[in-house]
Amino acid sequence: MAQIVRIDDPADPRIESFTQVRERDLIGRHGRFIAEGEVVLRHLLASPRCEPLALLAAEDRLGRLEGLIGEREVSAPVYVASQAVMDAIVGFPIHRGLLGLGRLRARPSAANLLAGLGAQPLVVAVHGVGNHDNMGGLFRNAAAFGADAVLIDSTCCDPLYRKAIRVSVGAALIMPFARLEAGEDLIETLRAANLEPVALTPSGTETLAAFAPGGRSAVVFGAEGPGLPPALLAAARTVRIPMSEGFDSLNVATTSGVVLHHFAAARARPRKERL
Repeated sequence: MAQIVRIDDPADPRIESFTQVRERDLIGRHGRFIAEGEVVLRHLLASPRCEPLALLAAEDRLGRLEGLIGEREVSAPVYVASQAVMDAIVGFPIHRGLLGLGRLRARPSAANLLAGLGAQPLVVAVHGVGNHDNMGGLFRNAAAFGADAVLIDSTCCDPLYRKAIRVSVGAALIMPFARLEAGEDLIETLRAANLEPVALTPSGTETLAAFAPGGRSAVVFGAEGPGLPPALLAAARTVRIPMSEGFDSLNVATTSGVVLHHFAAARARPRKERL
């Protein structure tokens, strides 16, 4: 267990990175992120992609944090405070009582990420999603259904925003992902990696139930409302989920769960059944 440092003053400069969490969410943390709650901290501590920089626990949650750390070598400082002091530090009642400050060890380019995938990868590609709840849901579903990577375009929100991490239940800390640079084309990047882009849209030419996934696939999801742009749809294979009369689509995170389950089931079947 790392050395525990007692904090009694909310203005202690050693915990400056944890102060007024919501306000800092708005201005960014310059490559760092906040992990909130026991499940998310477990992923932070175990992830080979991330490293903890500091940990903060309420007194009555210290035992849980010690259990999460276990026999791991953790060089990050561990701060502990009373619940009242921790609430004052964070800026709101932090009922989970556990926070971590972390950062990614490396940020691969899209090309490098896709080049390192196996022979029959499944990639989740995201275009224009600006809602952090939806982004977190997309990452959670990608992890739950065994996707190999997530690729987001330059217009998407940050999957390492605190709320997105929390909604993802820490999946954003363990799923390999990359962000396209401004000007990089999503479909061109996927095709350069020999991935078939499959775009979800209410106007899709194929239904999901009848769709047979191929060996190297990238499922493309867009923002609610505007959806995917016509040029992107024209360059991809398009699939729809039929709706009851009066509804044309699902929430994008819900859609990703339905679609990725379909792809995961197809991957699990013996090859002869898929032909």
